[in-house]
Amino acid sequence: MSTGKRKEEHIRICLEEEIDSNKSLSGFDDVFLPHHALPEITYDDVDLTTKFFGKKLKAPILIEAMTGGTKIAEKINKNLAWAAEQAGIAMSLGSQRAALEDPSLESTYQVRDVAPDIFLIGNIGLAQVDKEELTRVIHMIDADAVAIHLNILQELVQPEGDRQSLRVTKDIIEKIKFVIKEMSKPVIIKETGCGVSKEVAIRLESFGVSAIDISGLGGTSWPLVESFRSDTSTGKTFAGWGIPTVVSLVECCESVSLPVIASGGVRSGIDMAKSLALGASLCGAALPFLKPATESKEKVLEKIDQFINELKIAMVLVNAKTIDDLRHKPVLVTGKTREILELRGFDIKKYARR
Repeated sequence: MSTGKRKEEHIRICLEEEIDSNKSLSGFDDVFLPHHALPEITYDDVDLTTKFFGKKLKAPILIEAMTGGTKIAEKINKNLAWAAEQAGIAMSLGSQRAALEDPSLESTYQVRDVAPDIFLIGNIGLAQVDKEELTRVIHMIDADAVAIHLNILQELVQPEGDRQSLRVTKDIIEKIKFVIKEMSKPVIIKETGCGVSKEVAIRLESFGVSAIDISGLGGTSWPLVESFRSDTSTGKTFAGWGIPTVVSLVECCESVSLPVIASGGVRSGIDMAKSLALGASLCGAALPFLKPATESKEKVLEKIDQFINELKIAMVLVNAKTIDDLRHKPVLVTGKTREILELRGFDIKKYARR
């Protein structure tokens, strides 16, 4: 099956089927932000502005990578980008592998005509990493950064999956280090629903990567998506595989000094507030924006505004005027998430002593 046709199937399945792994797996329900009954700020006082690699954003939100490489994706990406431009937030495009294989598909990724000023992230898989390919990815869309995605589980359960190039050998590591050093734009490493552990985060930092997008367990399950394509049980079996988003977020924020993007089951402004309080630089979501993007650019903007409104309300309720204020507020991690983190050697009690 062509890459473009596979992209069409992915879009259809994400729109028609229940493909969230299970929101309860993300760990957000185990995170508690103490309510402040006497806030010293109003809703209009809240300032969500932040900087990401020197670019000013009106809110710490990233529309995560979704699609490209098929005609319907062109409309989706234009609507997403237009709304991101209006809201002043960041956006990442889907894997550009299809356009590398067939340059006639480049237009399905190009959005600068409707979003000249957004922080735009290109996207390619680990198997395509070399200087020439990453340079093409960046130039194709005039990207501000490029994400290299890790989708090992998806490749293993996908009918057309590439099982031969999954082994990260010493040569591949050296190539990654060389490419990162040679690139003029930030290089982000992004998981695709299974999270990033502290051990991997530390290793990625040693490679010289610019940021980590954790994409933890609890959001869209790509094994589940592939199970609808192949009608086999293997994808369903691994639908719950991975590191819960909150666990991955704490592990990465506590282990490295890189910017960390929280994604994987982020479904509300409250989830965003919790992520930012735990140390995230940006909060990413994909599936919540997909259906609106098939309808209109205005529907996407409505969804963004909903997230922003919820985040601002949550910040008033913890008496945080700015994102930096929020990062210094008490936050409690409870339940299974706390148990996992303590077993992994993290001192969760420190968050309550801020």
